[in-house]
Amino acid sequence: MTTALTRRHSESIALVALFAALLGVMGLIPKIDLPLGVHISIQTLGVMLAGCLLGPWRGLQAMLVFLVAVAAGLPLLSGGRGGLGVFMAPTTGYLVGWTAAAFVTGWLMALLPKSTPLRAAGSAFVASAVGCIAVLYAFGIAGLVWIAKLPLTQALWVNVAFIPGDLIKCALTALVVHSIARAMPDWQFGGVRR
Repeated sequence: MTTALTRRHSESIALVALFAALLGVMGLIPKIDLPLGVHISIQTLGVMLAGCLLGPWRGLQAMLVFLVAVAAGLPLLSGGRGGLGVFMAPTTGYLVGWTAAAFVTGWLMALLPKSTPLRAAGSAFVASAVGCIAVLYAFGIAGLVWIAKLPLTQALWVNVAFIPGDLIKCALTALVVHSIARAMPDWQFGGVRR
C-alpha cells in the first residue's frame, strides 16, 4: 500500500515538473507583440494541456512551479523574460490567471464526459475554452485595468484579438487529448478515469 502511494506521489511530482518545463520550452517560441504592452504566445496552450491532462490540482501546481521559477529570474516567458519585473507589466493579470485557468480547465475536464476519445476531445475543447479564454481573460482584463490603467471597454477590446488564436489552441488541446485517449485508454483526464 505504501509503495503504491509513494509511486503515485512520485508520478505526480514528475508530471508537475514536466508540465512546468514544457511551459518553459514553449516560451522559446517567439511571441507576437500587440499594442499596449500585451502579446500573443503559445504558452497558453501549455496551460490548457496542463489542466486537461493533469487535473485541477496538479495543473495549478505546475503553473505555480513555473511562475516561481520566472519570479526567481529564469527567462522562461516568451521573449526570454523573467524576474519580478514581469509581474509589474500589463500582462501580469494573464500570468497570475494561469493558475486559475489551469485549475478551472482541469476541474471542468474532470466533470465533462470522457467515455470515448471523441467525447474526451470535445470535453477538452470546452474545458479549455472556459478555463483559458473566459477565466484567463477575466484576470488579464483586470491586470490591464489595474496596471496599464486602461478603461474597461478598451481592455475588453484588447482581448478580442486573442480569441481566434486561443480557439485554435483549444482545438490543438482537443487533438492532443483525442490522441492520448486513443493511445492510452487508462489516462486520467482531469484527474479522473474515463
